[in-house]
Amino acid sequence: MGSKGSSDGGSGTPGGEGGTGSGISRRAVLIGGAVTAAGTAVLARDRLKRAWWRLPGVDKPRTPGAVDYARATWTPAAGANWRRADRPDDYDIDRVVVHVTQGSFGSAVRAFQDPGHKAAAHYIVRGDGHVTQMIRELDVAFHAGNRSYNERSVGIEHAGFVDRPQDFTAAMYGASARLTATICARYDIPVDREHIIGHVEVPGADHTDPGKHWDWDRYLKLVRAAKV
Repeated sequence: MGSKGSSDGGSGTPGGEGGTGSGISRRAVLIGGAVTAAGTAVLARDRLKRAWWRLPGVDKPRTPGAVDYARATWTPAAGANWRRADRPDDYDIDRVVVHVTQGSFGSAVRAFQDPGHKAAAHYIVRGDGHVTQMIRELDVAFHAGNRSYNERSVGIEHAGFVDRPQDFTAAMYGASARLTATICARYDIPVDREHIIGHVEVPGADHTDPGKHWDWDRYLKLVRAAKV
């Protein structure tokens, strides 16, 4: 930080070719300006591409009943429990949020299909390893209790109770890890505890799941092993 000779113009020869007074040639300035302009143009195109998906009535093509994860079955959540979007073009996806349902698989499905529930996750994983997708990854699920985190994450529920470690079966860990590995590969999400988090870690969250019995070391190891 601020080492002597690196911040005072000591390198290069003042008044050199192009005479900028700092040892940087006119050609270097022009090249640097061209690179900056090219970078700005790329950024502008990227922003325009993202803005396109925000326009009313513009949506990515969707196939009814199609799933994002090949091993999942499709059971749609009520429309009141999620918001239509076109991620990751309108919102970057950089998190996976792990939940526990505090109930059975069936009760979670029923809750997510109830428009009065006002919440749902993208996926539910059952104790036997079965995975159901209820909201497309394109769309924003109301699962984290934080708008920004909803927009940037994929939510995965796990059927069971936080105080029952026996609910977190080997089949559940394995199936969930394969799902999370696929999501991380799709959106280039790092497999670490900064980007794969529990509901309890969402800012402002009033939930405690997945709880102290969720084995994070085991889970991340399985995710890394499954990630391609």
